[in-house]
Amino acid sequence: MVLVVLVSLVAGQVLGQPILLGFVETGSMEPTIETGDGFVALPSEVTGEPEQGDVVVFEAKEIQGGGLTTHRIVEETDQGYVTRGDANPFTDQDGDEPYVQDAQIVAEAWQVNGEVVTIPAFGTAVMTASNTLERVQTRLAGTLGVRSLSGTSGLALPILGVSIVLYVVETIRERREPSLESHTDDEGDDWLDPRLLSAGFALLVVVAAAAAMIVPAGTQSYAVISAEFDSERPVVIEQGTTGEIPYPVSNGGFVPVRSYIEPGSEDVAVDSGRMIVGPREETTVTVSITAPEETGHYPTYITEYRYLYVLPAPVIDALYVFHPWAPLVTILSLLGGGTYVLGRAFSGPGDVRSRRAAIRSRCRETQSIVRRQD
Repeated sequence: MVLVVLVSLVAGQVLGQPILLGFVETGSMEPTIETGDGFVALPSEVTGEPEQGDVVVFEAKEIQGGGLTTHRIVEETDQGYVTRGDANPFTDQDGDEPYVQDAQIVAEAWQVNGEVVTIPAFGTAVMTASNTLERVQTRLAGTLGVRSLSGTSGLALPILGVSIVLYVVETIRERREPSLESHTDDEGDDWLDPRLLSAGFALLVVVAAAAAMIVPAGTQSYAVISAEFDSERPVVIEQGTTGEIPYPVSNGGFVPVRSYIEPGSEDVAVDSGRMIVGPREETTVTVSITAPEETGHYPTYITEYRYLYVLPAPVIDALYVFHPWAPLVTILSLLGGGTYVLGRAFSGPGDVRSRRAAIRSRCRETQSIVRRQD
């Protein structure tokens, strides 16, 4: 359970979407959330519209160089949300941070009776685990001379490969008929339960599939400039007029994907936002952006949802209309359940210990008969 929690925290930082838990690295939210404490992160998809007083996790543009930031909403305006750390004397927007838009908010801290539910020292634990992993990756990359082992996802492929090899080896071992000598001489020899192996391999498939759908998608921001004149630059648009920019949708994997492009801001419109992108293919969607009447710099947002095309398009469409998370959960359940069933079929039915106990019992009976005959 501890491992699952730590992995969730690390994955949340890598994906830019807190999974189950979030944490703070600075003291800007003290005393509500102490430095290094964790908190329960509720995805924005299930929390509804944020309100004044909510503690939210959003993709900052300028705070500490940008990235996930956990601050409280202190005001709602026509331009967006005003945020501030509880320990800070001024708002983020008093500095260089633009007003926070709905598309930037990825999660909300769970509050009970107005108090954020915190988990002491969880952030410290995940930062320690992350630093340790980074040192291990750096050492492996230097020892083996393989640069691909560095970075946030450098160990994913080797770990997946080793896991597959171990799974196949254990499955072959389990399927082999044990000999009389091996089971009479080694009474305490117990292999892993194939149910656990199948579940572990299914978990790897689910994690890989989730990463393929979540990592390339998300919210993309465009820094639009409302100018007094037209320009050849797509993001410079004459004030009060509408310009068009291309939004590329690429699929670097070997499985087709069903992609949905939605406006993340009120001044954005998308034509034909639903498409199927084949393996190793790329397509382009036209996005229309209307510049405000007042000149200046305005951030706009486009949100993409992506799903592996393993279900019929009408089924994915229906699930998507119900909720954007519905296709994701359905596809992961299908892949995870199918992998588990397939693994159980290869590893054979029944429990390992019970089968081995029965074999040992038969071996003892055989030995007893042999002794009586002698």
